[in-house]
Amino acid sequence: MQADTYIPRRLDDQWKIGFWDVDVAAPIVLAFFIGYLSASKAAFAVCMAAGIAVSRWISRLKADKHPSFALHWLYWHLPVNPATAMRVTPPSHIRRMVG
Repeated sequence: MQADTYIPRRLDDQWKIGFWDVDVAAPIVLAFFIGYLSASKAAFAVCMAAGIAVSRWISRLKADKHPSFALHWLYWHLPVNPATAMRVTPPSHIRRMVG
């Protein structure tokens, strides 16, 4: 009866980079590296502005939706290849389920 009974409150939280979800922070990180590789201050500024704009668009798109909205959108809209195919779920091109 003296065993530790710790129960985690947040088991299925999204992955985070600092305060931001990974799918919101990824465009900024990608734009940072592309801008850094360009070796130009103007191109770096343009890449960062584009990354921030895409990140804000994604965060507004995700607002008031399921926490895994981005993963669901990717599942339904990207083509399936052997690396991304899942065994548990049906292929995304099957839109109508019977049974």
